[in-house]
Amino acid sequence: MRAEAKLKYARIAAQKARLVGDQIRGQHVERALNELAFSTKKGASIMRQILESAIANAENNEGADVDELKVVEVQVNEGPTMKRIRPRAKGRASRILKRTSHISVTVAEG
Repeated sequence: MRAEAKLKYARIAAQKARLVGDQIRGQHVERALNELAFSTKKGASIMRQILESAIANAENNEGADVDELKVVEVQVNEGPTMKRIRPRAKGRASRILKRTSHISVTVAEG
């Protein structure tokens, strides 16, 4: 029994979100939520919402026991990059890359 939650086009770079995803992979759900609650990283609040959604999916759709759930898989992939222009000196312009990511969290019993 596995339950999954996905967030697409999250406004955080995939590299930064992966740091948070690596911290909770393989942990029990309660411990992972606790760790995300006290983390100061931007990706922690985003990851916490996705994890809570995956827990709710497991409880409501699959009828799983919340106390037995573990974070089985966390995938963070790159999404499309928004390109913006910043004016520079002497009429030049430089590019600003606003990166997005697709985040997927899977929980399972055991």
